[in-house]
Amino acid sequence: MARLRSPEGCPWDREQTYATLAPMLLEEAYEAFEAVEEAREGRPAELRDELGDLLFQIVFYAQVASERGDFAIDDVTDAIHTKMVRRHPHVFADARADDAAEVLRNWEAIKAEEKRAAGKDRAAEDSSLLDGISQKAPALMEAHQLSTKAARVGFDWQSLEDIFDKLHEEIEELRAAIREHKESEETEAARVREELGDVLFAVTNIARHLQLEPEAALKVTNRKFRRRFRYIEQQLKARGRALDAATLDEMEELWQEAKGAS
Repeated sequence: MARLRSPEGCPWDREQTYATLAPMLLEEAYEAFEAVEEAREGRPAELRDELGDLLFQIVFYAQVASERGDFAIDDVTDAIHTKMVRRHPHVFADARADDAAEVLRNWEAIKAEEKRAAGKDRAAEDSSLLDGISQKAPALMEAHQLSTKAARVGFDWQSLEDIFDKLHEEIEELRAAIREHKESEETEAARVREELGDVLFAVTNIARHLQLEPEAALKVTNRKFRRRFRYIEQQLKARGRALDAATLDEMEELWQEAKGAS
């Protein structure tokens, strides 16, 4: 990376800054995230490659920082090493944690103490357990993280069935909001949007209780939809039919074929 950034290196690499690298860092993280599913299905090579791309972004940032005099790659690795040792006192010190739930409770307590020690904590009346969750994350991911954090302090449904009951309740409220919106111009679309959000939040909590990542689950469905819809397009093309000229019945028949094939 130092060679790429040197006067004898690459003009494009030399031009990059914290700001210009940010979109690429996010893109590489998402590509690594998606490659996890490939690895779970027995194809780890793509995850290996995507992790390499992500690691390259970290090294890239560290090189830019070193040139600016901000920090170096050793500082990055030293910082995370120190943090992980400090947050695992049940491994590296004399604390006890008999299960994962206790580990997470201790983790949150240690994080809070770190903030106080660094002077980063907000005024007591304005602080929140949820402060560390980015509002810029994708909404589904944010919902998963919010409910996970709250659950660590006991704010959670007792069972999966309780969440299904909540989901049914939210669906009925969404239906009611849709009916009211159609019947009365005074009923704002914002209420429909809010009720739809409540439905999605309940579904996210079902995923959490199943120990599934909702973003990853939806990615799987998105890929499945792409694959089956592409089958429809290919079959219609083979018949000399334009997609926009096909009937819904034709497309549904092909969808079922694609579904049976997969």
